[in-house]
Amino acid sequence: MSQGSNFVDYVKICCRSGKGGAGSAHLHRDINTSKGGPDGGDGARGGHIVLKGNAQLWTLLHLKYRKHVIAGDGGNGEPALRTGKTGRDDILEVPLGTVARDAETGKVLFEITEDGETKILTHGGRGGLGNWHFKSATQQTPRFAQPGEPGKEEWMILELKVLADVGLVGFPNAGKSTLLSVVSAAKPEIADYAFTTLVPNLGIVSYRDSKSFIMADIPGIIEGASKGKGLGFRFLRHIERNAVLLFMVPADTSRTIAEEYQILLNELEAYNPELMHKPRVLAITKSDLLDEELTQEMAKDLPKIPHIFISSVAQKGITELKDLLWKAINS
Repeated sequence: MSQGSNFVDYVKICCRSGKGGAGSAHLHRDINTSKGGPDGGDGARGGHIVLKGNAQLWTLLHLKYRKHVIAGDGGNGEPALRTGKTGRDDILEVPLGTVARDAETGKVLFEITEDGETKILTHGGRGGLGNWHFKSATQQTPRFAQPGEPGKEEWMILELKVLADVGLVGFPNAGKSTLLSVVSAAKPEIADYAFTTLVPNLGIVSYRDSKSFIMADIPGIIEGASKGKGLGFRFLRHIERNAVLLFMVPADTSRTIAEEYQILLNELEAYNPELMHKPRVLAITKSDLLDEELTQEMAKDLPKIPHIFISSVAQKGITELKDLLWKAINS
């Protein structure tokens, strides 16, 4: 399956909520009453546009081609103090980690983080009051009622931030996709050129005693990504929702490992300083190219965080890496 074909993490939709029903101005009449008082019921509220979290979804693909979301109008009030029929809500199911923002102002409205959680994206108009609300000692038969409020029409942006226990952070071709394919059943596209991965890939990593955790392979960072270079903000936002960051630096890098790690760290800090508080683990990949002496020499200059030399192809250090990550997740 070609990647990118079914992963959608950004949609822009036009939401139109329902208008509220008008209140009734009816006056009571029956076989025994020729001049009764007001008995007009209230109009009902218009339908809302609602977002609902669904843990079984992982993409916004189902909303990609649905540009207009329209809720039902509220029913008008009826005689005998009967309220109108509530407008039909339009409920959009979204994956966990979906952020809703106003398309015009860019303001974040809320985010959905729990299965079954519901939040109103666009409120329906309120129903108008019936004429019985306006009766008084001096106005015993009001012949008017309140109209319903109009619905709202606004453009909204839905963005998905992938939820995972471990996020893989590194330059293009650092071996992130290869690691994910080795430790999980995921099948990311792997090739010897930059930006092979264009969308995040998720994999479930099996651990000891039937435990498991979720790993996210995020497209490679380049210097200047926090300013929008490369794939820029499109994938940096996915890093925000990961519990642990696994920095991956290849052993054959042209810079020193400490320099490359620092560049990655600077990009994350420039994008969102809060990312600095997340637990970090450093993995030096492609270490099957190194002998024991060179490994010990390189270890002296590594940053002072938990680190490990691994090789996905040679299956070297994979079990120890899982131990490190599990400890970081549960610390």
